[in-house]
Amino acid sequence: MNLSNESLVVIVLVGIVAGWLAGRIIDGGGFGLVGDLIVGVIGALIGDWLLPRLGINLGYGIVALIINATIGAAILLLILRLIARNRGGGGGWGSRWSGRWRRRW
Repeated sequence: MNLSNESLVVIVLVGIVAGWLAGRIIDGGGFGLVGDLIVGVIGALIGDWLLPRLGINLGYGIVALIINATIGAAILLLILRLIARNRGGGGGWGSRWSGRWRRRW
């Protein structure tokens, strides 16, 4: 598998946009540049795997890629939220430590 520089740039841009959109939809905020990229790229893989199995074809082009990756990233965030809730994480990512940090400062 050969990735050109243009393909890599598209993957990174789609990942950042999709991760940011999914973070806004599911959690109400983004996760920073690197976090959005990771969530978006993993979400794109999930969307590419799941949507064809459900018979959903969004078409071709950059907008379809972003929508596909955003759907996959939103599913990923929902799964992560369920896992965190079952582990006793409480009110979201990092809430266990954020209370301690606020008390000190």
